[in-house]
Amino acid sequence: MTAQFDGFEINPVHEGDAWKICNFIIANTDRLKRYFPKTLEQNLTPTLSQIFVEKKVKQFQNREEFLFTIKESETRALAGLIYLKELNWETKQGEYAYCIGYPFKGNGLITKAIKVLNEYALNELQLETLQIIANKDNQSSIDVALNNDFKWQKTLLNGFTPPGESPLDMELYELYKN
Repeated sequence: MTAQFDGFEINPVHEGDAWKICNFIIANTDRLKRYFPKTLEQNLTPTLSQIFVEKKVKQFQNREEFLFTIKESETRALAGLIYLKELNWETKQGEYAYCIGYPFKGNGLITKAIKVLNEYALNELQLETLQIIANKDNQSSIDVALNNDFKWQKTLLNGFTPPGESPLDMELYELYKN
């Protein structure tokens, strides 16, 4: 699956992405350390990134987890990552997690990418419920959910524990296939 919009494209992660992902992670460490600690620790060196990418490619092929890259079409710069994870094929449910690099924040890229991926997830993968889980203080992530017609469902008490912090309550948003 490849999709294009506004000079950007969404692609499944592939073996050639390791260097770009390593560079993206290092350049955006401060943005990622709170909500993406596992992705961060798995991409601190090019070797670690290669192992990470190989694992994610296999997970994609096995339909265990889907990792997509958002790249600028002309420069091939990696703008962001989107996971479709926590897949439950019996209940036909999946959860998004996403991050955007410093140079690309505030441009609505994640909102547009999620809109495209919703079509893929609901129609191609036949999922029926998509979730976004965000902290109430992460307005950008909440805006992504609301701008894609996800509806607030409930507060998940102690839903996520960032490294070195107390557990945070998280807000659950869902989108249902019509």
